[in-house]
Amino acid sequence: MSDASHWLAAPSHLDDYVRYCASVSRDPEDPSEAAGNRDGDPAGAPAGASGGTALRPAGILVISVVVALEAAALLVAAVWYGSQLLSGAPVLSFWGAVFTLGLLLAFSAWLFAVAVYLFRGYRWPRAGALVAQLFTLTIGFPTMTGGYPWAGLAMLLPAVVAIVVLFDKRVIAFASRAGGAPPAL
Repeated sequence: MSDASHWLAAPSHLDDYVRYCASVSRDPEDPSEAAGNRDGDPAGAPAGASGGTALRPAGILVISVVVALEAAALLVAAVWYGSQLLSGAPVLSFWGAVFTLGLLLAFSAWLFAVAVYLFRGYRWPRAGALVAQLFTLTIGFPTMTGGYPWAGLAMLLPAVVAIVVLFDKRVIAFASRAGGAPPAL
C-alpha cells in the first residue's frame, strides 16, 4: 500500500474534527430548542408555540438598531476617509492613514456583527455593545462641550439609551444564549 493511499484510509484527527463540527451544527433533536426557525433565532415563534419561548423584547431591537446605526456611521466615515486618501489629501504618514482606514472598517464590521448577534439573542454581544457605547460616550461628551452640541447629543443620547436598555432584565434574559459548543461533561 502506498503512503498516499494509507494516509487516505487511516482515520485522522481531521475526521474527528469534521464529526465534531457536524454534531455541533446539527439542528436540535428536541423541537422545544429549535424555536421554530432556521437561522437559530431563539424568539422566532410566538410565545407558547414552541415550549413557551419568550418574544423578543423591544429593548433588543432598540440596542440592535443603535449599534447598527453606529456601524453604518463608521462605514460612512471610512468611505469618506478613503476617498480623501485617494484624492491626495495631505497626510503626515500614508501608512498611518491606511491603518486608520483599516481600523474604521474593522470596527464597523465588528459593530455590525454585534448588532446581528445581539438581535438573535446571543450573550457575547452584550459586552461588545456596552464597550461600543462607552467609547461613544468618551467621544460624544468632548464633542458636545467642544462647540458641536448637536453632533455631541447625536452621539450621547443613543449611547445612554442603549446602556440603560442593555441592563433591562428582559434584555438580559433574552440575550443569554451561549454559542453552539456541546456541554463539557
